[in-house]
Order: sequence, then C-alpha cells, then structure tokens
Amino acid sequence: MGTAARVRMTPEERRRQLVGVGLRMFVERPVGDLSVDEVAAAAGVSRGLLFHYFPTKSDYHRAVVAAAGRRVRRNVTPDEGMSGEAAVRQVVARFLDQVERRREWYVALVRGRTELSRATPDDPLETVTAFVADLACRELALPPSARPAARGWVAYLEDRALQWAALDPAVRDAERADLVEHCVGALRLLTAPRS
Repeated sequence: MGTAARVRMTPEERRRQLVGVGLRMFVERPVGDLSVDEVAAAAGVSRGLLFHYFPTKSDYHRAVVAAAGRRVRRNVTPDEGMSGEAAVRQVVARFLDQVERRREWYVALVRGRTELSRATPDDPLETVTAFVADLACRELALPPSARPAARGWVAYLEDRALQWAALDPAVRDAERADLVEHCVGALRLLTAPRS
C-alpha cells in the first residue's frame, strides 16, 4: 500500500477515515493482526496521530469491529414501512445477501469478536443479535418469553448463512428462496407457545 497524501480533516472525519482503512484491511486478516503502522501509512498520517484518536491498539481494534457490526445491522434492516413476517423475511434475505457478498469479511468479523473481549458492551455481533431478535419478536408480536429462543434463532441464521454462502453460486441461487422460508419457519417453530 502506498502512502496517501495528508489531508486536513475534522476530528470526526479523521476518525472515520482511520476506521474505514481498518475495515478494508479487516477483510484480509484478523483484527488482532491489523498493524497500526500500516493503517497510519494508508491514511497518510503518523502513528502518533492514530493514537491521538485511539489511545491504544485495542481501542482502535474495537472501533473497527464495532463499525463492522454497525455495517451489518444497517445492511440487514428492513425497509421502512415493512412489517410483520414480511419484515422478518426481508431481514433473513438481507442477512443472506450480506454474508454472501462478504463471507470472508463476515468470518473475519466473527474472528474479531473472539479476539476481543466478548463481555464489552460494544460487542458488534451482540448488537446485531439483539437487533435481529428484538425485530423478529416485535414484528411477529411474540411475548417477551420468546426472546431467548429468538436470540438462538439468530445464531442458527448466521450458521446457515455461512454454510450457504460457501456453496457453488448455482446451488446458492437455487436454494436461496427455500432457505429464506426455512429460516422464517424455524423462527416460528422455536418461538411457538408450548402447550
């Protein structure tokens, strides 16, 4: 990577730029292996300036992983006005799209989650899990007691998406609609009231 020319930016623009560089590098390697020297060089700033915005390497890594989680959440959010099972179906379809387009990146996000402390309140995958589980419960009018099952369903959805995205493209295309319906049905089964 070449060194970019230094450009004057506001603190927020610089912070976003540094996180953006990290996100691009994140695809190629685990977050723990992101070199702050490489990031600083790619951004056209000094290592010291990077540490001005992120006091430690761990702070920088957390910011990159958190940004990755926000990106996933934004990409899977259903359209405004979409509701009920149609909203859940759209979330599932968009989750599959996210993982299909960026499978290696998503795997890197999962690896990054395990490398950083899972107990931190800004765990990006926890944020995505909570968002999708809460949305599913709200859109399907499920009782609060169904939330743990909905959270388990998100883990199932993630696993199915990763397996599906590894298939040959022709097989993926043929199975996509069935997989969406299967995952929505699995949520219904997992959260059905016990008699």
